[in-house]
Formats: sequence, C-alpha cells, structure tokens
Amino acid sequence: MTLRVAFSKPTRDDGDLERLLRGFRHAGYEGLQLKMQQFSPWLDDPAAFIDRWTEDGVASALIWFDLLDDQGAARLRKVVEFAAAVGSERVVYCHNHPHQGVGRDDLVRFASILSDIGKSAASAGVAFSLHHHYEQPVMLPEDVRTFFSAVDRDAVRLTVDTAHLAKSGVEDIPGFIEEFAPIIDNIHLKDYADGEWRLLGQGGLDLPGILAALERVGYDQWLCVDEESPASLDDGLTVSKEWLNAQN
Repeated sequence: MTLRVAFSKPTRDDGDLERLLRGFRHAGYEGLQLKMQQFSPWLDDPAAFIDRWTEDGVASALIWFDLLDDQGAARLRKVVEFAAAVGSERVVYCHNHPHQGVGRDDLVRFASILSDIGKSAASAGVAFSLHHHYEQPVMLPEDVRTFFSAVDRDAVRLTVDTAHLAKSGVEDIPGFIEEFAPIIDNIHLKDYADGEWRLLGQGGLDLPGILAALERVGYDQWLCVDEESPASLDDGLTVSKEWLNAQN
C-alpha cells in the first residue's frame, strides 16, 4: 500500500511552529495538515503566508474548528478561499456543536449547509472533508449514515480519526473503514489508551489492523499522523514515522 503521509500536531509558540514547518520533510513526511491556530493569523493575507512558507506541502490540508451558524459558515467559506489562494489541497472541518440533542433533521440541515460550502470549495479546486469527532454531531456510525445519506457526496467527504472513533466507543474501526470506504478521503491516524491520545504504537488501538483495512479497501489518499499526545514535537515527528516505517 502506497500512501501519501502527512503530519499534524499543535504547536506551543512561533518557534515550535517554525520547527514544524521547516522540519516535517526531513522527518519523512510529504505534507502537513495545519491546525487552525497555525494558519489563521494569515487568513486576511494569504500572500504573506505564501511569502513566509513557500515549501510545497506546508499546507496540504487546513483543519478548521467552528460553529455552523451564519457567522461560522461565513468564516468557513473564508477558509476555503484562503485554501485556494495558498494552494492547499483540502479543508478539514470539525463541527463545534455538541452531539447531545442532535437529531436526524439537524443532521440533514447541516448536510445541506456543508454541501453548499463543499460545492464552492470544489469549484475553487479544494477538497472539503468533514471530520467525524468525539462529542460533535457526526460522531457515531449511525450519524455518518444519516449525514451522508443527505449530503452531496461529490462535495463533502469524510475524514476518519482512529482515536476519536475509539473515544466515541466505536470498537470495530476496521469495520468502520470498510463500511464507509467510498466516502473516506482522509485518515487521521493516532493511538489511544486510558482516555488519552498516544504516540503511534504506544496505545491500545489495533493500528496494524486499521492499516490492513485501508489496504483491503484500496485506500490511496492521505494518511495523516495526527499527533496530539503530550510527547514533544521531535518525538511526535520521529517516533511516529519510525513506527509507520516498521509496518512496511
């Protein structure tokens, strides 16, 4: 299985961000999926972002966490415009809304709004992916089924996060991947145990089984090491890649 491997990790300060942006290729990654705090200072000035970060792959995806009210939808559209301007391949959206109390009608309404935004993204050459997420509206397999039965699948795809699935109580992650393979366009791979994110191979998830499921379904898009453990940036970059390399 040949995948493009990206990396993502929150950074503490500008120095940490500089080290991430300058060091990801040396660690063996082809791209970065930037957290919103890592690119939002440049939203109003994409040219300045390009001037500072010119290396290919720096913004292979932009991860945005927000509401979906009128103001939130407007901000999300601005992120899509920014992605197109800086050459980002994808926007990954995390819906900042509680899971509790969300019903079918709500998911259908969210699907309509995001389909419209996804169509605008596609017309600008940007892929648009919904990140299922612990305690957000699309969290469980039944939420995914309902949402994607209502959404325009040409406009919106699914980012799968292995640890968020586990935290949400989904035990059969390979089965989840196999069921939803036609709509998956991005994988966030991270480990999980005892309520905490872990470095790859240091948690309780069957990561080799998850990789095997990706191979069975012929997945050939981005695999992002979404490193959110307490480990240092250097360990996040190197330990994770060493674990991935050992799987081949």
